[in-house]
Amino acid sequence: MMDQEQSPVKELLFDHIEGAKERISRLVSQQKFGDVIDDIMAGCYEAATRTGDREESVGDLATGVLHYLLTCALIPSQRKVEFGGTKVDIVVPDLKTLESDAGKALVICIPGTQDRGAIEARLEQLQKIQPEKQNIWLVLSEESGLENRTYVVSGNDPSFPRIIRDIRQFASVHCQNKFRILGT
Repeated sequence: MMDQEQSPVKELLFDHIEGAKERISRLVSQQKFGDVIDDIMAGCYEAATRTGDREESVGDLATGVLHYLLTCALIPSQRKVEFGGTKVDIVVPDLKTLESDAGKALVICIPGTQDRGAIEARLEQLQKIQPEKQNIWLVLSEESGLENRTYVVSGNDPSFPRIIRDIRQFASVHCQNKFRILGT
């Protein structure tokens, strides 16, 4: 469930998107989602990391960026949901698919911490609902050394800008029928 109050990081993010509306709209229409992420990171990352707990702020920024771009990219997803008593940050395409055929569902975990024990505990919970370990991706502020595919949100790491492309590729391979009309 979304917080009733908007976090300072999300305010920063949406202020940046509003201020760069024409440029971001042009990039979105060209499906240059990596460039949108680069633009947002250049405009928000440093300020976001100074708004409170660094790891939590980076998690909030990543969550906001993904929610915005999943919508712009027309990728079906559910965000901030609960399944089997486990909180799920993002599931592509939806919980129904996760329940009926886990191989066709992607779970994205944004723990908002770099504490390895906390991340491993979260992954253990997620593996109870998503047994396909390769279909649980992490979004962190730095590399973790864990086996899961990891996207690092930082000012200079090239992995996070590729996440929308990789999600679309996953969806086109695993969810062909649902995405055929989107041309992915």
